[in-house]
Amino acid sequence: MAITVRIPTPLRKLTNNEELVEINASNVGEAINELQSRYPGIQERLVDESGEIRRFVNVYVNEEDIRFLQNKETALKDNDEISIIPAIAGG
Repeated sequence: MAITVRIPTPLRKLTNNEELVEINASNVGEAINELQSRYPGIQERLVDESGEIRRFVNVYVNEEDIRFLQNKETALKDNDEISIIPAIAGG
């Protein structure tokens, strides 16, 4: 099951500057685990100590916010795209 993950610029130093990464996973939680196995250190930037997606990280599956779906349990299917978008604060 090929899933594409769109890596934001601040995290690309962990993925050897790759913007798009292909993985195999059945849900978002597995996708994060797969990213961690390939790119150590990326998981701690995406999830907190309790294993939940950090508040300032937005994750979308096919342009739908996983917070309005099943969070890390959001199911994935072949050719889905996950976008990781860090929140930007300004003032």
